[in-house]
Amino acid sequence: MWPQAAGGVPFNANQFQVKGDPLTDLYEDMAAEQKARTTYDNILRLVKDPEVADPIRFLREREIVHFQRFGEALRRVQDNLNSKNFYAFNPQIDFNSCK
Repeated sequence: MWPQAAGGVPFNANQFQVKGDPLTDLYEDMAAEQKARTTYDNILRLVKDPEVADPIRFLREREIVHFQRFGEALRRVQDNLNSKNFYAFNPQIDFNSCK
């Protein structure tokens, strides 16, 4: 038995969309939550049936909570950054090759 998506597509490492940089990954996660919230907002503008709107409201609220948790994680990462290894300055880059 192998892990697979709901559509039957086998799982593989391509599912991971991380860069390995905590700041980049957290910003990307926060953006995804905001995009989903906007989608739910647009659906709620169109839907009048409470049996449809109520689950969408729940999902929208969940996106807001996820955004807040990612924001908290981002703040913790930023608070613990060493000023010599800030995302705008990575000492591991060979600056001579960038010129």
